[in-house]
Amino acid sequence: MRLGPFAVVFEPGDPPRTGAVSFYDPTGQALPAEFDDLGERGELELALPRDGVVTLSTTQVCAIPVGDAVRQLLALRDADDVTPAAAFWSAVAVTGLHLAARGRLLPGVSPEGWDAWRAGPFDIADVQRIRTLAAAMPPEARAVPVDMGAEQLVLPEPEGLVYAFLDAVADTLPRIPAATWLTGDVRFTGLKPEPAADLRDWAGEVSAGVDTGLRVALRLEGRGDFDSTPVSGVVRLRSLADPTLVSDAAALWEGDEHGLGDGATFEAMLAVRRAAAVWAPLERLLDEAAPVELELLDEDLTDLLGGADARLTEAGIDIEWPPQLSRELDAQVLVSSPPEQPTEVAGFFRSAAPMPLSWQLTLAGAPLTDAEMDLLAKSRPIVRLRDRWVAVEPELARKARERQLRPLKAYDALAAVLIGSTDVEGERVEVVADGWLSQLCERVAEPDGGPEVVTPPAALDGTLRDYQVRGLRWLDRMTSLGFGGCLADDMGLGKTVTVISLHLRRQAESATAGATLVICPASVLGNWEREIRRFAPGEPVRRFHGSARSLDGLTGGFVLTSYGTMRVDAEALAGHSWGLVVADEAQYVKNRLSGTAKALRDIPARARVALTGTPVENNLSELWAILDWTTPGLLDKVGTFRSRWARPIEVDRDSPTVERLSRLVRPFLMRRRKSDPGIAPELPPKTITDHLVSLSDEQATLYQRVVTEVMAEIRASGTGIARRGLVLKLLVGLKQVCNHPAHYLKEPQGKLTGRSEKLQLLDDLLEIILAEGGGALVFTQYVQMARLLERHLGERGVPAQLLHGGVPVHQREEMVRRFQAGEVPVFLLSLKAAGTGLNLTRADHVIHYDRWWNPAVEEQATDRAYRIGQTKPVQVHRLIAQGTLEDRIAALLESKQGLADAVLTGGETALTELSDAELLRLVQLRGEG
Repeated sequence: MRLGPFAVVFEPGDPPRTGAVSFYDPTGQALPAEFDDLGERGELELALPRDGVVTLSTTQVCAIPVGDAVRQLLALRDADDVTPAAAFWSAVAVTGLHLAARGRLLPGVSPEGWDAWRAGPFDIADVQRIRTLAAAMPPEARAVPVDMGAEQLVLPEPEGLVYAFLDAVADTLPRIPAATWLTGDVRFTGLKPEPAADLRDWAGEVSAGVDTGLRVALRLEGRGDFDSTPVSGVVRLRSLADPTLVSDAAALWEGDEHGLGDGATFEAMLAVRRAAAVWAPLERLLDEAAPVELELLDEDLTDLLGGADARLTEAGIDIEWPPQLSRELDAQVLVSSPPEQPTEVAGFFRSAAPMPLSWQLTLAGAPLTDAEMDLLAKSRPIVRLRDRWVAVEPELARKARERQLRPLKAYDALAAVLIGSTDVEGERVEVVADGWLSQLCERVAEPDGGPEVVTPPAALDGTLRDYQVRGLRWLDRMTSLGFGGCLADDMGLGKTVTVISLHLRRQAESATAGATLVICPASVLGNWEREIRRFAPGEPVRRFHGSARSLDGLTGGFVLTSYGTMRVDAEALAGHSWGLVVADEAQYVKNRLSGTAKALRDIPARARVALTGTPVENNLSELWAILDWTTPGLLDKVGTFRSRWARPIEVDRDSPTVERLSRLVRPFLMRRRKSDPGIAPELPPKTITDHLVSLSDEQATLYQRVVTEVMAEIRASGTGIARRGLVLKLLVGLKQVCNHPAHYLKEPQGKLTGRSEKLQLLDDLLEIILAEGGGALVFTQYVQMARLLERHLGERGVPAQLLHGGVPVHQREEMVRRFQAGEVPVFLLSLKAAGTGLNLTRADHVIHYDRWWNPAVEEQATDRAYRIGQTKPVQVHRLIAQGTLEDRIAALLESKQGLADAVLTGGETALTELSDAELLRLVQLRGEG
């Protein structure tokens, strides 16, 4: 449900966790029924603007407990249509969670004597943030008057209301058994209010010195030359009640105006004593009648730079370093490359000895020389370097002394430089390279960039688009270095002509010349042959396919074969030395253990290129399979890849790991979309429409029966393979019911009309499309359903043809020709058999009769029509049975689409891991209201 259009008010409670967050419609309308699942409906008298005048009005609201409301408010952070009041309370909720995450929680007793956690203590940044929020509070967010009996409307004071909400968040979050360990009292663990008046004195003691009184700060001053003049620490005192109020300690002892209160001198001594308990050198201040200033020894500075300053800050004691003292000294890891760049770069990384790593210190980002690091290794905590005074942390001095690190395997070293960081001694550290390795990484880091000037080969009979020239430049660069590459452009952007251009360019040099082997699905052999004859008419091309296939007399040009033939004739293909091997629709070899994938790996080639619109369909291991073929060793062994990359991304959804993997594979995988600026500006618009249809009575009865019967089997099955099989049975059965009763009941000759609104909608759509002279592709993932549609359209006299995996190659090519020629306006297609490789630009409508589990696969199917060469706007229709599994899956697919290039976890397989309750919520039939 979209909550953004609704406004929000907060009513404090005692204890704070009993407060309520209420959503209401700012236009005064009643709330929709979906709110019944979120909270309790009621009415509030709210002071709201009506016709330019603020008046009291009775408004329907939905009151939600604070804990549940925080989750709803957080979800609004990325929404576009959010009211000012909802956006405001969303920002306050985020602040409350940040405070809790930093441990800013204090146990106490509410004014009415209940157990209560509250937010605190606050530092100056917290107070400034809260004041900024309060100043920005819109009137609609505090529309509950504080005194209904007053003659004049009085709204809550903004800052106090913000603090009350933060206390409510703090009083809700730590309600877990572990809170007993923090407080020693079980009353602070449950949400139900517990009398706790007997703990009021204890709560006061807990707070004493934590969020009342004064806090010590230490301003470090260097008066002149740090070599000859010691550093002094000047004591400063900050009010904990108002962290913005600060004064030097000297003002207290000299009787100057300081604003810290009458008891400030006594509080100052207590504050210094508390600070000395955290950092021993401050104990020297206690010997002074007036603790104003402390002279710091070298060992004191070393201790501060070694982590004591962080411990003091954590304890609320701020350290202010001298402004003339640079804290810009840092460390990075240097990967040292051999003096000379190897002739075969990729071969070097596959076979080289581990590459040396060492610490390299930097000042303001600039690397230090060995002599400068020698100076730091044995210097005092403050040293003069490059005309400035520099603070030297003990750990950095150690790294300057102990520079050598454990070497890395060559490909791991390359990966570390491309990513820009690696783990050393339990911390993530920046990585750089020197020599030719640095130049190599700069050269390949951005596939679309690079210094090379590449012109299309003279033998190419055609003109490349700018983005295709950039693709050619990238492929030429990577293959010349011995690396492979995966060209993962959207379907229809001309990957074929780009590879043909690469082949022609490689023929110009004897070191790269030779025959190119193209392995592709059988359905696109004809397309490859046509494209080669069109763009490279002077190049020999032969099909290694069918009963008369042969490699006899092969000296150059192109050889085209299918994945099936390659698997059968792997030995013959592996016996030839290929200049280039191209795997088109490379997702066909995503299973590394399949015979097809193993056969592909056995074919020798000087360069390898993979082409696919979906480098990741279901999981990241598929990406590994493709790149480990194009560039063996880059991503290490599959087990290492899974533990290092796949599990953190797919299971933990770790965003930094996603970004690091993206940096690593970016040089070896070029991905462009039709929607990218400048890629295909001439493409007409594409419109996607979701058509929601109701189930017929027969379908609804069948649907409920399947849910009831199979869920009973699932509950009784326990866990493991048997349960997963039953879940798949449930999901497939329900999708078949949504398609048509005859599909689920396996009635190939049963009655079709009048039993499925989805089928009726298809008829309506096709009637309009054909009346306008258009062409339609109708995709379904089930061949059985496609046959029913073929029979139904035949009975209605609608010209249609069906393509599925069992159709021979020559017949496929004829079907494509007939559709493109306009002889058959409706093309029924099995998604698996026809989702890739076909050019069907005659179609201006694409109908997905049922939804696939993976949006990337569905897009590939749509791209049979929406590709270069399409001149008409394309309408995409997705048919969805309302209130069913299909409806909920459609919502999941929308969220999944946003992760398409980062991670795509497996559809049906992933759903088999849901609990019984989660599964029932997913599949149960819901009303349309």
